[in-house]
Amino acid sequence: MLSKVKKLVLVTSKTHPLNKHFTKIARRLAEEFSAELEIREEDYMYLIKYGDTDELGMAWVPQLLAELDSGEVIKVLTQPNLDSQGNVNEDRDLQVSLENIRKALAKQDAA
Repeated sequence: MLSKVKKLVLVTSKTHPLNKHFTKIARRLAEEFSAELEIREEDYMYLIKYGDTDELGMAWVPQLLAELDSGEVIKVLTQPNLDSQGNVNEDRDLQVSLENIRKALAKQDAA
C-alpha cells in the first residue's frame, strides 16, 4: 500500500515575520496531498520531539512537519531557503518541501 501524508503540522507564532510565508506553503502542501493542516501556536515541546533544534536542544518557530499514515513524523521545512539577497523564496521552499515529503513517502513504501 502506498504511504500517505495524514496531516501537515505547522508550529508557528502569529507574530513571527515568517508566519505568513510558512502558512502559505503549508496550505499549498495540504491541498497538494489532500491532507489536514494543523496549526499549533508555539508548541515547542512538539518541535523538540520532532523538529529541528539548535546545539542547546532548543527549537524555533516556524517549522513545518508532516505526520505520515504510518505514524512517523518528518521534517518538511524547518528553515527558509533564502536567495542571494537574503529574501525568502516561496517557490524554492515549496520545491524543497515537496522533495522532503516525496523522499519520506518513497522510503516508507520501500520498507
